[in-house]
Amino acid sequence: MRKSCRGFLDTPVPDPIITSVLEDAQLAPSNCNTQPWETHIVSGDKLKELAEALLRENEAERLSPDFTFDTNEYHGRYKERYFNLGKTMYEAFDVKRDDKEGRKEVSDQNYNFFNAPHIAIPFMPSFGDNVRVGGDIGMYGQTFLLSLTAHGLTGIPQTALGFFAGTIREILNVPDELKMLFGISFGYADPNAPGNSFKMERDPISHNVTFHQ
Repeated sequence: MRKSCRGFLDTPVPDPIITSVLEDAQLAPSNCNTQPWETHIVSGDKLKELAEALLRENEAERLSPDFTFDTNEYHGRYKERYFNLGKTMYEAFDVKRDDKEGRKEVSDQNYNFFNAPHIAIPFMPSFGDNVRVGGDIGMYGQTFLLSLTAHGLTGIPQTALGFFAGTIREILNVPDELKMLFGISFGYADPNAPGNSFKMERDPISHNVTFHQ
């Protein structure tokens, strides 16, 4: 079963396995078979360069997102789930609610990719309001994640990386017309990492599925 990983071993994934995962992801459905993804796999020295840049830009609060994202817009049960994730995660890292420095250190792990040896970034063209192409990219990302699991690997989709889409494009030499929603850090899970010591529960399907006959 797929689970978001927040702590990786630094062991690289063999190239043939990465290729196999990408071939699985290529089978993801898309509107009108447009296949609107241009994926970049980042590893090694380039990954270190990217991490340094993201930490620097985050420290300076120089965000360059392609799409808006405001957690203040969450409401009701959605907001409860959001707060529950944060509470559970920081407790796993033994960080108190009023420990601002500790919370920042945990958050900054996003920009070290939780020590993952690789990240995948599916860039997308811009079509209209981007809702459908965004859905396509989401299905691509989920197919990629499920294939990781099938190959004995793990990953985590990170919206946080999308906050610095401009920076990432510059470092990877990606054209401005290609946009970014998220990146996926992936590799082998570190079983001893605090970020892997908890599992978020899911609501039963009776809460969000309606059957019609």
